[in-house]
Amino acid sequence: MKYRKDRYGNELSQLGYGCMRFTRKGAQPDYEKAEREIMHAIDCGVNYFDTAYAYPGSEETLGRILSENGVRDKVNVATKLPQYLMRSIKAVDRTFREELERLRTDHVDYYLMHMFTDISEWERLRSLGIEKWISERKAEGSIRQIGFSYHGDTDMFLRILDAYDWDFCQVQYNYLDETSQAGRKGVMAAAEKGIPVIIMEPLRGGKLVNLPVGARRELRESGTGYSAAELGLRWLWDQSEVTVVLSGMNSMEMLDENLRIASDAMPGNFTAEHHALVDRIRGIIREKEKVGCTGCRYCMPCPQGVDIPGTFYYYNLMYIEGKKAGVRFEYARNVGLQKEAGFASACVGCGKCEMHCPQHIKIRDMLKKADRDLRPLPYRIGMSVARKVFSR
Repeated sequence: MKYRKDRYGNELSQLGYGCMRFTRKGAQPDYEKAEREIMHAIDCGVNYFDTAYAYPGSEETLGRILSENGVRDKVNVATKLPQYLMRSIKAVDRTFREELERLRTDHVDYYLMHMFTDISEWERLRSLGIEKWISERKAEGSIRQIGFSYHGDTDMFLRILDAYDWDFCQVQYNYLDETSQAGRKGVMAAAEKGIPVIIMEPLRGGKLVNLPVGARRELRESGTGYSAAELGLRWLWDQSEVTVVLSGMNSMEMLDENLRIASDAMPGNFTAEHHALVDRIRGIIREKEKVGCTGCRYCMPCPQGVDIPGTFYYYNLMYIEGKKAGVRFEYARNVGLQKEAGFASACVGCGKCEMHCPQHIKIRDMLKKADRDLRPLPYRIGMSVARKVFSR
């Protein structure tokens, strides 16, 4: 494992474990599976684990694993305050104390204001007294370092970056988002201020793994021997401004591949040929993609039960893979045969989802387009019949 330093010289594994996508067993994470994977990651040198108050069951699962295996002091825990829900400093403190209980710890190593999109959100927290609260928590040692996670445009990111003496920040960044969100400009600006940058969505919700046919051909014929995931991760680790790259690893195969890459990836490994390959693949992907959904699920739950991320995933997959019939069948099976079908036709246009979308997608409009493409009349009829048969 390669390590990079934070603002105070602490060594962080350049591969971080994102705990949002634990495999689930019913409504909760599969504890035994998550335990095996997390302990394997720790044994192989991963020391940064990222969770959040808003990830169902994640803080509890991570806290239990670290506590029961006696490894809490061997790792750094990052979690997040749902700032968008806070209406008083008492609520902030109550939520933080609840997080400590969930995590079975007396401190959080890296604490983030979750999902800033506008500086007004930070200004609102300041009016509640958040700066004094942070100072008190740091003084007592319950928070070691303070930062924020961000989904918005570059200019607003720069304003938030300058609004407080942050210890670190977390941004969505990958070779498709090089000029969107905080983007390379934001990553460079943070690094220039000495602020470590934690990367989320390094493979853009799996889109940089499930490449279009033409992009897979480009990668195969490049002679690098890289998988799609390896190309995306090495692109990030080639940049010295990147501190930790988070990956939502939920299989031993994925974990071992990422551990292998993280064991030797470092700045300067990417050649001009590698960058040219990325440019070609990026161009192919953008020709195919219909909607820029990363599958983060901040839009969920939908009051009407629409599976928004699932709908957009299959909508994009139709065009990325060029297999409309096959993807329509998968969509009908995986979404349509649930107890409560999450079809986009159930959308009533309330707009609640758009208020929480980090990508600022016009979800209501895109759902209509996706539904038309994914469920033409024959599929609607067939699905209706299938639901009646399977519900007996």
